[in-house]
Amino acid sequence: MTGNRHRGFTLLELTVALLLLALMSSVLYGTLSLSASSWDRGEAKTTQVGDMRLTEEFLRDALTSQIPLRLHKMVEQPLYFEGKSDSLAFVAALPRQAGGGTYYLRLAVAPFGDASRLTLARAIPDYAATAVPDFTDAEQSVLADSIAQVRFGYFGRDKDSNDANAPTWRDHWDDPQILPLLISVDVMPTTGAPWPQLVVEPKIAPEAGCRAWDFNRNRCVGT
Repeated sequence: MTGNRHRGFTLLELTVALLLLALMSSVLYGTLSLSASSWDRGEAKTTQVGDMRLTEEFLRDALTSQIPLRLHKMVEQPLYFEGKSDSLAFVAALPRQAGGGTYYLRLAVAPFGDASRLTLARAIPDYAATAVPDFTDAEQSVLADSIAQVRFGYFGRDKDSNDANAPTWRDHWDDPQILPLLISVDVMPTTGAPWPQLVVEPKIAPEAGCRAWDFNRNRCVGT
């Protein structure tokens, strides 16, 4: 006589099934976490590239449209321009979306907590001044976050030299009468690859803004 017995899972089979389910859940969770991390990194990279392009576009527009403002209260009327290796100060008109108006601007990296930022300081030019502003208590705008370093380069001739001398690159600009022929900007973020080098040409004639220009000496001789 045969009995009606229903065969169930043994304890070993149940244990193996639970282990397989746990393994599949772990793999699925890891895959979802990896996908989420990849999405976040991609979104952060897209934001970083967008910020970089906007900043470089602003810098290109500002540097190529400089205003030849001179200190008329000083001998030989030097330009409002100060080119150093880690900062650059010049006069330009801000676009309307940035507030508009003519400002003396300085680009530099400024500390911010444990990180640093590429900042744009702005001061209103004093037309009766006898020295360029030092940007003490100047308004500042953040152009880019998490920037480790910015380096400026200047392509031009030595001070008091004529057109017969070949221009060269240097890390500072000493001539207060003439703008460099080219300006390079290298930005290094705290993480990731450096930005593509930006090279711009100031579109200003040497004698711009001067009442009396000595073409032989390449100097502004005042009124």
